[in-house]
Amino acid sequence: MPAFAHFRARRLQTPHPRFPFTRILPRTLAVLLLAASAILCPAASVRGVVTDATGAKVTGANVILISGGKAVASAISTADGSFQILAGVEGRFFLVVNAKSFRQLETPGFYAGRLDSVERNLVLEPEWVRESIVVTATGTPTPQSQTSAATSVLAPPDLALRSDLTSALRLMPGTVVAQDGQLGAQSSLFVRGGDSDANKILLDGVSVGDLGGQFDFGPLSTTAIERAEVYRGPDSSLYGADAASGVVSLTTPHGTTSFPSILLQGDAGSFSTSREELEVAGAHNKLDYLGAFSWLQTANNLPNDEYHMATSAANLGWQPNGSTQIRATLHYGVDATGVPSTWDFYHISDDRKQGDQDLYAGATVENQTTPDFHNRLQYGLTRKREQSRQWYPAGICIPANSCDGAADSYTGGNFYGLAVTIQGANGYSATGPALLDYSAANGSVYPNRLDVINNRDQFLYQGDYRLTPHLTLLAGFHYTNERAAEREPVYFISAAVNRTNYDYLFGAHGDFFKQRLFYTLGADAMHYQLIGNGVSPHAGLGFYALRPRRGAFSGTRLNFSFSQGVREPKLTDEFGSLYDFLEQNGGQATIQQMHVSPIQAPTARTWEGGGEQAFLSQRIIFRASYFHNEFGREIEGVGVGLVPTLLPNLTAQQQKALEATLQSEDAYSLDLNSLAFRAQGIETTVESGIGKDLFFRGGYTYLDAVVQRSFSSDNQALLEGYAPTFDGIPVGIYSPLKGARPFRRPPHTGFFTASYTQPKFTVVFTSAFASRSDDSTFLGYEDVNQGNSLVLPNRNLDWGYAKLDLGGSYKLLSWLSAYAQAENLADSRHIAPIGYPSLPFNLRAGLRIAWTKASNH
Repeated sequence: MPAFAHFRARRLQTPHPRFPFTRILPRTLAVLLLAASAILCPAASVRGVVTDATGAKVTGANVILISGGKAVASAISTADGSFQILAGVEGRFFLVVNAKSFRQLETPGFYAGRLDSVERNLVLEPEWVRESIVVTATGTPTPQSQTSAATSVLAPPDLALRSDLTSALRLMPGTVVAQDGQLGAQSSLFVRGGDSDANKILLDGVSVGDLGGQFDFGPLSTTAIERAEVYRGPDSSLYGADAASGVVSLTTPHGTTSFPSILLQGDAGSFSTSREELEVAGAHNKLDYLGAFSWLQTANNLPNDEYHMATSAANLGWQPNGSTQIRATLHYGVDATGVPSTWDFYHISDDRKQGDQDLYAGATVENQTTPDFHNRLQYGLTRKREQSRQWYPAGICIPANSCDGAADSYTGGNFYGLAVTIQGANGYSATGPALLDYSAANGSVYPNRLDVINNRDQFLYQGDYRLTPHLTLLAGFHYTNERAAEREPVYFISAAVNRTNYDYLFGAHGDFFKQRLFYTLGADAMHYQLIGNGVSPHAGLGFYALRPRRGAFSGTRLNFSFSQGVREPKLTDEFGSLYDFLEQNGGQATIQQMHVSPIQAPTARTWEGGGEQAFLSQRIIFRASYFHNEFGREIEGVGVGLVPTLLPNLTAQQQKALEATLQSEDAYSLDLNSLAFRAQGIETTVESGIGKDLFFRGGYTYLDAVVQRSFSSDNQALLEGYAPTFDGIPVGIYSPLKGARPFRRPPHTGFFTASYTQPKFTVVFTSAFASRSDDSTFLGYEDVNQGNSLVLPNRNLDWGYAKLDLGGSYKLLSWLSAYAQAENLADSRHIAPIGYPSLPFNLRAGLRIAWTKASNH
């Protein structure tokens, strides 16, 4: 530390009480010395303002500039929270900030040249609880306490022992994850009652979902994913279509150490599971780098359910000067998994395999043009390939020896599972063999292959300007070109779409009334090739009725927000349009009678209000909020068993032939915008720290969701007895009926986590809970008589569950650690939806080698 810095800090803290010039002289001297040193010895300048999470200035914070593992300079924040440090050398730096009653903060690394002026505004978190800087709420880094949005963050400790995100995403309020099977199986995220297709998934700012919002978390590895930020509620004002229910933003870590650091870990466990991972990262002058690779394989616990996944990732950054950063990121995943289907319905595994090759890449240029004006330009690339293969039909031919007839005769038998009893959590049951695969006699061809392709190129510009310390303006432009295709050669299916979309973003956020009232305003004016023009607005307010302070009641904040969102229809929605099918097959009368329309964009609207209360000098934080969502024009499937009845000009034999043709081509339903439902509820969370080592977090969500309109219910009088029932109870086979709950969204969910951290060891306990939820067996028209004897009432069909996990690590040597993760301690087989047995209790254990010559952290 330069001598004048010592002198200045000491004199400011202990001024002489009798001679005013003794307070003035050191200040003047310091200014002169700074000016002289800037002229004679050019040096990088690092300056900024230290605040707490509410925006209040923090005085007396010790800001230390670190380079090469050593402190090179420091400063003390002044009465207005500002600080300035002159570095005597150029190079890579980071800041460490300490202040009383706050957790120590370490900033990401940055490069500064001799003449650079770098601005780093620092936000300190309370010592006992965790509050994060979030981006999805406002489009710029903003403390959670200054937003009105419901946002949760999964930090590195939450992901360290996980191989995928499926279990981790359950550890926050308002979210439900449904995994259709065991490790690697399709995993869908439902946010606050919305559909799983209504979430925008971002990886380093690049949209990685399929066309129309569908995203499978099953084959997504945690390799090179440092952080997951989850925004609950529509956010189309910032992210356009598909952010109709929530946003999940994933972040790749940067290299930080001045010498290459190497992380090598490997473990083995139950069900022939093993995982190896290698990561190399570091930074040198203007460059930082990270490369990672992992390999996972497991046999799971069912026949034909082997799974393997290889993941590669890279993050390369270059800072030509202190105000400009160029960064490129890449994630490439290759996986293959068996698809045994709903084992509990058949006790025979289907002979299917699904493989994915997913490439996500981005290139970003960021420039701090002036201290108040920041620009970001990004190109994003997504290339996704999914192949589903089946080599032969599995199951038992019923009637015997009737499955080898001539193709398209529609007179033979099909392949069924064993005769089993299907038991729902609601106490109802059904017994018999269920249809597993169609035979060649009924139009199926083996082997067969289905390819689904989703490609996207996107360009994004976003600029934010700090007009005043209390007002930031934002404007942006998104251009997206999407190409998708579905090909099934044996059935001569080859369909493709090409969509070009534009979004124009506008926003503002800031505060007034002595930093008690925080506001966010935004809107997206969009033009989408399939769904046309639209506007998605957002408004939010947060008000501190009682600012944070010491005492029993140490802070009270109220918040309110309103948002609208929209979802682009999926590829399968467009290709499987009921309207198009009827239009092409003489069903114009049905279109008029049942008000069937072309596929449109589903919509979402939400109102939310709640508050946050801090206790015991912010050692405990309690949050509660009420939300009311309206989802309209949702996509509903009409089963192919019902479709032929919508064409009254067909004979009974022609209707049967049409049904078999549609089913043999994997078209189990056709789609239309006929579903509407509302989802309201209450979210609560509480978190607390005991000392600096023990941290607790828990939450509970009550969801009251009800269907307001559905095709099957609205047109029940027209179905002429085809509406399925169970002992007189109406059953929705492919979608819920009016007055019921949307499928797979339990009314009660919760979570609890506890972590204990010491220098040599860490222990983490996590748990997720869910009550029973509505669902379907989806076995309509699939018993041995092509009837509905295997459907069950939808209410509470899925089981409730408690998933308990325990993990930890212990440092054996400075460079060697042992770790273990035990999952599903209660050995619950009903975490997945009905029909899919969950992975039972399983354990992995391994060793981790972390080596670096000189670490900055």
